[in-house]
Amino acid sequence: MQTRSDDMTLLLRHAPLTRFLIARIGSITAQQMLMLAISWHMYELTSRAWDLGLVGLFQFVPGLATTLIAGHCADRLHRGQMVAVCLALQAIAATLLLISTATHSVTRDALLAFSLALGAIRPFQMAGQQALLPMLVPPKLLARSMALSTVVQQISVIAGPALGGILFASGVAAVYMTSAGLFCVSAMMYAFVHYNYTPLPREPVTVDMIFAGLRFIWSNPLLLGAISLDLFAVLFGGATALLPVYARQILHVGPQGLGLLRSAPAVGALCVGLFLSQKTIDRGVGKKLLIAVAIYGVSIVGFGLSRWFVVSLFLLAISGGADTISVVVRQTLIQLETPDRMRGRVAAVNTLFIGASNQLGEFESGVSATVLGVIGSVVAGGSATMIISFAWSRLFKPLARRETLH
Repeated sequence: MQTRSDDMTLLLRHAPLTRFLIARIGSITAQQMLMLAISWHMYELTSRAWDLGLVGLFQFVPGLATTLIAGHCADRLHRGQMVAVCLALQAIAATLLLISTATHSVTRDALLAFSLALGAIRPFQMAGQQALLPMLVPPKLLARSMALSTVVQQISVIAGPALGGILFASGVAAVYMTSAGLFCVSAMMYAFVHYNYTPLPREPVTVDMIFAGLRFIWSNPLLLGAISLDLFAVLFGGATALLPVYARQILHVGPQGLGLLRSAPAVGALCVGLFLSQKTIDRGVGKKLLIAVAIYGVSIVGFGLSRWFVVSLFLLAISGGADTISVVVRQTLIQLETPDRMRGRVAAVNTLFIGASNQLGEFESGVSATVLGVIGSVVAGGSATMIISFAWSRLFKPLARRETLH
C-alpha cells in the first residue's frame, strides 16, 4: 500500500510539478518586487498618498474587463505557454521601467500606464496558472499539490518585498532589473511545462462562451457556496487595510512592528501549508472548511480587541493558517468538481471574486472604521465572518455535507 511519504516523494520527483513550483516562486517574487518598486517610485515622484491609491486602482480596474476573456483563453490555449507569454510581457514592462529610470524619463502618468497594463495582463496569468496545476498531477495528489503551491506563494510573498527592500539600497533600477530577470527565467520554465494538451478546433468567440464559467458556478451549489464563502468572509473579515492604525495608535510599535504585523498571516499560512502538504484532509472536508472560516473570524475579533503586540501577532498568524485551510480545501474542490474544458473560465471567475473581496474589503474596512471606529470595524468584521460561516452551513447543504475531496 502506498503511504503518504511515498505520495510526497512522488510529488517532489514529478518534473512538471517541480518546474511549475519553481517558476511560480520566481514569478510571484518578481511581481511583489515590481509592484513595491512602482509604489515607491510613485511616492518619490509625487509624495502623495492619493497617487499610491491610484496605482492599486489602476491594477484592479482592467481585471474587471479582462478576467472572463482570460478564462476563455485558458480553456482554448496551451496554459503553460499562455502564462509564459504573460510573464514575458511583464519582463518587457520591467525592462522599459528600467530604461526610463536610467534616462530619468519616468513620470507619474507613465507609472499609472504601466500599472494599468500589468492589471490587464495578470488575469490571464492567474487563470492559466490555476487551470494548469490539475493537469500536472493525479487527482488524488491534487490537495497536496495545492498545499505546496500555497507554501510557495507565501514564501514568495515574504521574500519578494524583503529582497526588493535590500535591492533598494542600490536604487530602484536594481529592483526593476532583478524583476525583469526573474520574469524571463520563470517564463522559460512555464513554456516548457508539459501536459496532455490537445488543441481544440477553432470556433467563433461568443458571449455565451465567455460567460459559461459564471453560469456553471451558479448552477452548482457546491462551487457557488465555496467561492461566495471566500468572497464574503474576506470582504468583511479582512483587517489588512487598518494595520497601520493598529501599529501606530493601538499597539504603539511603529513601522518595524507594522512589517511584522503584515508578515504574521503569511507565517501562519506557511506553517499550515507545510502541514497540509504532508497530511491531507480526508474526511468531513465541508465541515472543516466552514470551521476554518469561523476560526478565521474568531482570530480577527481577538486581534481587534488585543492590546498586546505578541498576542496580536499570534492571532494574525492563526488567521493566516485558518485561511490556508480554507484556500486549499476550496481550490481543490473547485478543480475536482470542474471538467477540464471549463477550468480556465471557472478559475477566472474565482480570480475575479478573490480580487473583488480583497480590494472591496479594504474599502469596506475604511468605511466601517469611519462609522464604528477602528476597533469596532475589525471586531464587527470578524463577527460577520463567523455569522457567514454559520449561515453558509445552512444555505449550501452540499458544501456543508461534503465528506471527501474526491
